[in-house]
Formats: sequence, C-alpha cells, structure tokens
Amino acid sequence: MFMFSRSICCAKLNQLSTFETLFSNLKTCESRIYSREKAEYANVNWDELGFALTKTDYMYVMNFTEEEQKFFNGTLTRFGNIEMCPSSGILNYGQGLFEGLKAYRKEDEGILLFRPQENALRMKIGADRMCMPSPTVDQFIDAVKKTVLANKRWVPPYGRGSLYVRPLLMGTGRNLGVKPSSDYTFLVYASPVGNYHKGDLNLMVEDNVRRAIPGGTGGIKAVTNYSPVYKPLTEAKAKGFSDLLFLDASTGSNIEEGSACNIFILKGNVISTPTTHGTILPGITRKSIMEIASDFGYQVEERAIPIKEVFDAEEIFCTGTAMVVKSVASITYQGKRIEYKLGVETLAQKLHATLTGIQTGLIEDKLGWTMLID
Repeated sequence: MFMFSRSICCAKLNQLSTFETLFSNLKTCESRIYSREKAEYANVNWDELGFALTKTDYMYVMNFTEEEQKFFNGTLTRFGNIEMCPSSGILNYGQGLFEGLKAYRKEDEGILLFRPQENALRMKIGADRMCMPSPTVDQFIDAVKKTVLANKRWVPPYGRGSLYVRPLLMGTGRNLGVKPSSDYTFLVYASPVGNYHKGDLNLMVEDNVRRAIPGGTGGIKAVTNYSPVYKPLTEAKAKGFSDLLFLDASTGSNIEEGSACNIFILKGNVISTPTTHGTILPGITRKSIMEIASDFGYQVEERAIPIKEVFDAEEIFCTGTAMVVKSVASITYQGKRIEYKLGVETLAQKLHATLTGIQTGLIEDKLGWTMLID
C-alpha cells in the first residue's frame, strides 16, 4: 500500500513538474508576443503618409578610395547632410546610380526585405555601364539590413505603409576633367512612405520628348535619367495628368514606360509588356509580377507594343517599387482619351494583393523572395 501511494505521489509530482514547465514556456511565449506588440514606433501619422522624405535616425556610409581599390569600413551615422568636393564626379558629370527597395512590417511585428539581392545585382550592372566600382552583393545587403534595423521604429505598422530604402552610389573624387572619379561613396538612407499615387492613374502619351535612346542609359538607374523628363512631366501634371507614358526613340510608335514605372497591357489571357532592350529599366516589381501572372495561368510576353494597341486593351496597369501595382484609369494620346476598368475585379488588384501578401508575410513565400531581418 505504501509503495502504491508513493508511486501515485511521484506521478503527481512529475505531472505537476510538467505543468510548471508548460506554464513557464507559455509565460515566455506570452512575454515575447507582448514584446512584439509593444514595438517602438516613431511619432508619425501613418495614415497620412505619402511618397515624400521623412527624416529618420541613421544612414549607412561606405567609401572606395583610389589607394584601397575596394569598398571598406562601412558605418552607420546619424542621418544628415554630407560634405563633398565641388569638383566631384557626381556633381559635375552625373556619375551616379541609385536603387530603391522596401522593408515591410509583418503582422507579428517582424520585418521583411523584398528581393534585395536583385537590387544589388542591378546596381553592379549599372556601375559597370557607368565605369564605377560597386559594393559586393553581400556588402549591399548588409548595408541595407543595418540601415533598416537602425531605423526600425520608422518601419510603419503592418498594412500602413513601408520603409523605402534608397542606396546611392556616387563618384565623389575630385575631378575637373571628363573622366571617371577616383573615389566613390556608397550611401544608404531610408524613409517611411505610403502610396506613390493616391488617386486614379491618368497617363498622357508624351509625343515629343524621349526618355531614353538606344545605346544610352535607360536600362539602368543612372541619376541622369530622371531630371530630363521633369519639364514635360510638370506640364502634364499642370493639365491634370498623373504621369507620362513615353514612346521609343527609334520609331516614336511603340510604348516604353512611365517616368518611374513599367507598363503592362491585358488582352484576353495574354499580358504584354515592352521588352527591356537597353532603353527600359528591368524593374524588380515588373519581374515579380511576370512570374506571379504566369502562375495565375496567363500567357506573359515581352515584345514591342505599338501605341495603337492601347486603344483596345481590356486593362492596363503599371508596376514599380514605389508604385507597386496600380491600374491605369485612362490614357490620352493626341487628344484622344481611352478609359479602362478599375476596381477589385481587375487583374491588377489581384496581382497587387498577391504581391503585397508575399511582401508582408501574409502569403507564404514559396519563391524565396523575402528576407527576414528581425
């Protein structure tokens, strides 16, 4: 009887020990969840975010010198102005590149980057075209990670924006003559952002100014690609348009892209987008949407698209890191306005929901596109 009672007692004690362990584990999990819920945020009205600079806490700087012949000693520093020689290559000859990518907050407060290795590789291609050294892929990603984590409180809450990350590569050596710089600076800063275009997207076809020419730099993110379109873009916005749609320089009859986005047209089960043959930027969002659309069962093709094809397209949408995916409401060409369907039933909306679902961790990433950094 004594032995039997002792066995029961030991069993009870073991059971109690197990419950205590489980309770302890639950308290630990609860503590972690509570910690996640209490993530620190900057004092920002997240619902009013547009696409404009909000000064954050830190930026990352790494230098390349003629003596070292490599990028080295990257460091975080407080966000602020930088000092530069008046004769630097970026100021005098526009020897510079930039990239753009985003960090997204998950529902559990974790932070995801979206395909940063693609941005690193695109910068290397651009640097080669601009006769510049570039950071390695690992250096690029490490710099982006450190910048995002240092500005963690500026990453908007889940579903209320994203942290836009801007890596810059600049010729900063002293240069009076027309030649590549001797020294370079790689700098990464970030800003919380909301929608790039908050209203309907109404495009006007630019019939006179060409964004890029064959053999030029339209296929890379050279800093000199953007300001030449400011004049026609400003004029178009003054007339009530959201953006411009540029035509090719060779024939003036094929569509190419917007001022900061790629374009797609839908007809039946076929999605078409202009070929990136050196005058069109190979967008990372563009590439991702092509893969998602193919998985949806659409036939996706890259080809020359005559401007006349926009007249009978069922749907048109634009893509880009800043814009994500957005339906085009109308296109105006030589005084003729064509309108397209909008709303939740559009393919653009379905693509947007899938892409942002992956970017924010809401949809399982089966393609290995996201990188958890927190």
